[in-house]
Amino acid sequence: MPWNEPGRGSGGGGDRDPWKGGNGQQPPDLDEVFANVQRRLKKIMGGGGGDDGGGRKGGSGGGSFAPIIGLVVLLAVIWIAWSSVHIIDESERGVVLRFGDYHRTVNPGLKFTMPQPVEVVQKVNVSRVRSLENSSRMLTGDENLIDLAYAVQYRVLTPEDFLFNVSEPEVSLSHAADSAIREIVGTNNMDFILEIGRGQIALDTQALLEEIIARYDVGIEITSFNLQEVRPPAQVRQAFDDVVRAREDQIRFANEAQAYANQVVPEARGRAARILEEAEGYRDAKIAEATGESDRFLALLTEYEAAPEVTRERLYIETLETVFGRSAKILMDASSSNNMLYLPIDRLGQGGSPLAPPPPMSLQDDQRGSGTTQTQNDPRSRTSREDR
Repeated sequence: MPWNEPGRGSGGGGDRDPWKGGNGQQPPDLDEVFANVQRRLKKIMGGGGGDDGGGRKGGSGGGSFAPIIGLVVLLAVIWIAWSSVHIIDESERGVVLRFGDYHRTVNPGLKFTMPQPVEVVQKVNVSRVRSLENSSRMLTGDENLIDLAYAVQYRVLTPEDFLFNVSEPEVSLSHAADSAIREIVGTNNMDFILEIGRGQIALDTQALLEEIIARYDVGIEITSFNLQEVRPPAQVRQAFDDVVRAREDQIRFANEAQAYANQVVPEARGRAARILEEAEGYRDAKIAEATGESDRFLALLTEYEAAPEVTRERLYIETLETVFGRSAKILMDASSSNNMLYLPIDRLGQGGSPLAPPPPMSLQDDQRGSGTTQTQNDPRSRTSREDR
């Protein structure tokens, strides 16, 4: 049902507009609202004095300040408790200022200080690693320009120095880093910086930056200094890229040649060593063979001097055996042989002689002839057999 429904003004409660009184008056002003709040606070605080029906205040004038004093005391206690108790995290340190001056540094935990504004605590995170990035164009030692982008990572080491020794420590760190990198780059050539010297440049710059920061006494510890990008200016970048590619090709070709040399040289050395070993073996064999022949000849000479005829006969027989042992021809003495003849056909075939062996002679033919058949024109063969 609407609050002020037309036609319900009589007998139905009249106008029910919540912003007006029951009899159609305007809402109470702010003074009356504050007066009602004050009376309720007096009742809570135990203060005397009431309010008559006309809204006039009773009681003495001095008793009206007691609730205000109690409220002020309550607020003061709350303020003291809120500004005197501090919880310092493990990663933080609390810097205590007394009347604006540095007094002490508190460690993590539950700490108590004097209330503000006597003492103020500023919390500083000493575990978080912060980062500072910057980029600029610099001049190298050989008077070339390069574009550098670097990042410095640091953390707060001494909170009181970080807060009070320098007004803007991050700005001071940025200026110090820029000065350090410019000094290091200015003492090195561009080729060294672009190719193989990036790591060394970063290490030298970090060492110089730590020295500068130590002189400033900023309370900062440099954890790392990284070169994010090192490149020549855009106007000459294509030419520098060509130079870099040519040097990379030079290094690659040198490595390939070295790899080929590492493969071929050991093989050549191995072959040379093998040839030397074979030559030494051949030399030793020839020397041993000559020594053996000499010893054998001396032994034969001794035997020959002792019995010349017997030794000469034995040498002659051994020589014939050696010579005829390599021949495919067969010599038979028909006078001393019988009808049984043995022909080593298998050995004849292995000899490889193109001529077939002579046919065997029968006993009758042997008797009709001169009594001796000789298949080899060697007049000494019969003589040697008869001599034996």
